[in-house]
Amino acid sequence: MVLVIGLFFPIFGTAQTLGDAVQHAWSRQPLASALSAREGEAQARADLANGMLPAPASLSLSNVSDKLSTDTGKDAWELELAMPMWLPGQRGAREREAAAGLSEIDARRAALRLQIAGEVREAWWALANARQAARLAENREATAIALESDVLRRFKAGELARTDANLATNESLIAKSELLDAHTVLRQLDQAYRVLTGKDAPTHLVEESPPSSMEVPASHPQLSASLASSQLAHSRLNVAQESRREAPELAIKLVRERGDFGTPYANALGVKLTVPFSLGAKVRQETSAAHAEVLQADAELAIAKQRIELEVTRNKLDSEAARQQWINAQKRMELNADTLRLAEKMFALGESDLSALLRARASAFESEASFNRQRTAYFASISRLNQSLGVIP
Repeated sequence: MVLVIGLFFPIFGTAQTLGDAVQHAWSRQPLASALSAREGEAQARADLANGMLPAPASLSLSNVSDKLSTDTGKDAWELELAMPMWLPGQRGAREREAAAGLSEIDARRAALRLQIAGEVREAWWALANARQAARLAENREATAIALESDVLRRFKAGELARTDANLATNESLIAKSELLDAHTVLRQLDQAYRVLTGKDAPTHLVEESPPSSMEVPASHPQLSASLASSQLAHSRLNVAQESRREAPELAIKLVRERGDFGTPYANALGVKLTVPFSLGAKVRQETSAAHAEVLQADAELAIAKQRIELEVTRNKLDSEAARQQWINAQKRMELNADTLRLAEKMFALGESDLSALLRARASAFESEASFNRQRTAYFASISRLNQSLGVIP
């Protein structure tokens, strides 16, 4: 069954689906741009991990002479190229950390898109509910004006009392006031939708299809984001465990020197290996910090799994209850509509007073409003169920 919810007054906007609305809202999300920048940072880290050196090489040039003292021609030049080296296992750990960082960015992007989808869904159904309320308020105003006109005509003809004319006028004023309130709420929600998506709301707000399965998929964006954060934390711990000292450094030295003016320059080639000592306190600090990050990420992953499962269960029960409420509201609306038809006939025949007609009419409008709210609540519950299952329109 496909239900189209709309209003019978102009709404300026292009026809679009819920998926289009989510895409428009996503394109306006500042955090999406920030994630793109972080992705560039993660890619640079991956390029560094795939390099031959853990850090840039350095080149140094030095000169020693006796020009400021004896000036006998002693001169020595030294050119040194120093290259840091990967520790055993460190390069692989860095590569795994970089890959986990890229995966975490992708997972966070999907989770943020799901969050935006939830905001759009709420705005979508809030707007649908406001449109239905405004439509009903319009109908009530039109009916109240028609009743007022009929009662005033019969009052002038001497068929009805002045109290009946006052009641009819009062009903018309109430209906006009409620219409103004409904239009105010509708305008506010329409503006909120425009701020969120950057587009005018579509003329027709179409509901989502119910999910085909109630099982939480492994690809759930929020679950994937928590899992990616956990994997990144584990990879950082591995890096800390494999980096127990600063990187060793291999240097190649070229020396060109002479003893005095009459001695030719002699060349020499040397190699230097620098191995820093491990600083236990620093290693413990970095490893403990990484381990704490792992414990926190694993705990958040477990909580995320439980929270998602509970949300799915709650939204499933809410959807079933909303559907039953919708069915009950429909029956009540039909009964009150039949009562109103009888009250209108009785009033027209002079068999009942205006107060009875107004009570029947109020009950009919209230039950129709309840029916509209319950219908919207049901389809909104379907959207929330899809949201909890990680379905992005």
